[in-house]
Amino acid sequence: MELYGYPLKAKFNQPRPPPPKVLPATSTVAASYKNRIPYHPESFSMPWMPNSYYKAAALNPTLAPLTESFPGLPPTKIVPFISERPNGVFTRHTLDDWHRSNMTNYKESETTRHNAERLRADLTRAIKDVYQQAKRTQGESTKNLGERVNDIEYWKSELCIELDAMIRETNSLADMQKRLERALADTEGPFQVAHKCLLNREKRMGIDLVSDDVEKQLITEIKIIRSCRERLQQCLDTVNAQLMCNKEARQELEKDLADKQMGHHIDSKCYQLKNTSRGIHYFKGVERIDATVSVPETWARFTDNNIFRSQSARATSAKLRASTESLLMGTADEMWRQFSKVNDAFTSRITETANAKSKIQTQFSKTRQEIFQIETKIQVIQKTIRDKEVQLKVAQTRLDERTRRPNVELCRDAAQIRLVQEVNEINETLRNLHQCLRASEDMLQMLVRSKGVLEHDLVVKNNSLFIDQERCMGMRKSYPSTVQILGYV
Repeated sequence: MELYGYPLKAKFNQPRPPPPKVLPATSTVAASYKNRIPYHPESFSMPWMPNSYYKAAALNPTLAPLTESFPGLPPTKIVPFISERPNGVFTRHTLDDWHRSNMTNYKESETTRHNAERLRADLTRAIKDVYQQAKRTQGESTKNLGERVNDIEYWKSELCIELDAMIRETNSLADMQKRLERALADTEGPFQVAHKCLLNREKRMGIDLVSDDVEKQLITEIKIIRSCRERLQQCLDTVNAQLMCNKEARQELEKDLADKQMGHHIDSKCYQLKNTSRGIHYFKGVERIDATVSVPETWARFTDNNIFRSQSARATSAKLRASTESLLMGTADEMWRQFSKVNDAFTSRITETANAKSKIQTQFSKTRQEIFQIETKIQVIQKTIRDKEVQLKVAQTRLDERTRRPNVELCRDAAQIRLVQEVNEINETLRNLHQCLRASEDMLQMLVRSKGVLEHDLVVKNNSLFIDQERCMGMRKSYPSTVQILGYV
């Protein structure tokens, strides 16, 4: 319903007519915009309002009275008086409706107040129940926290006792480990001595490189030392493994004890918290987070298992220390007995080698005398061969010159025949002399070889004596004492 005197609705508020299904012809469109005014940018500054707005805006305001500048609306546009409007324009209520409305409001107010009073009573009882329930619940939680703190204190004391015992046992086993390491390091000296003796005896030359009793005893000594080292190393590995077990058990105890201390601190703090304590806050949704990983049974069993594991490790460690002590004593005695056997074998072998050396020296002097005499004979034969070679050169030179005689002068006369015979005789003599020279040289070589063999054998014996007497026995004069092998120092 539109009231009189209001501006008309804008054109853009009216519903648009439906678009035509077929576009108009180009000629029709052209005819429609021929008489249009060209586009001016100033048109954008004017608002889009109906014609009545433009008419009102066109009035020029003046300072004259309103009656003079605005004569008023025409009679057709004046709103008529209410009594003059037709029936049904405004809504009317009866007096009964008015009374009924008041009574309804009174009853609703009384009902609402009655409900509010009952709600206040219910809220008072509910608040009292909430306080009592909260106090009872908080008291039970505090009691449970106190019991939990007592349980933690008990297991803390058990863990501390077992941890002290494990630390003492671990320290004792660590001392035994150091003794084993020193004993194992002390066996390195005798092992290196025996090994060097074998290596030095490998430098023996010729026939002296023999597998004698000394070598057998040295090999036996190396085997014994290696066996002792292996047993000591196995024992050391066992001790190291046991130390690791002890350390793991100790770490488990320390970790469990640290967790107990942290849990004791947290639970004690929770036990002491009150409604008036400082530092309490809201943690929304924390009750829905279940971060627990154990129950009281598994919690107590975990600590009990740690203590039992530590006690088992301590018992095993004590047995291992006793067996290690007996092993140290046995290996030291075994190595000492074999050391004495090797020294006795060296002494007898040195005496035998010295006797062989004196006999070789006698044979060597005789061989040198024979070599001197055969060398003298070889020099005589070489001089004779040189003389015969000169004669051969003369005879062959004559025959070569006679081959240049011209024509019939190339006569096979007595001189030619004799020269040929002379060359053949000299060649035969030279062959015989060369055979003698070769035989003498072969004999000289045999003597020289025999001399070389004797010299080599003499050098071999000297080398063997030097190795056995100086190098090997020089290293075996001292041996680590039993106290050092046992690792006491």
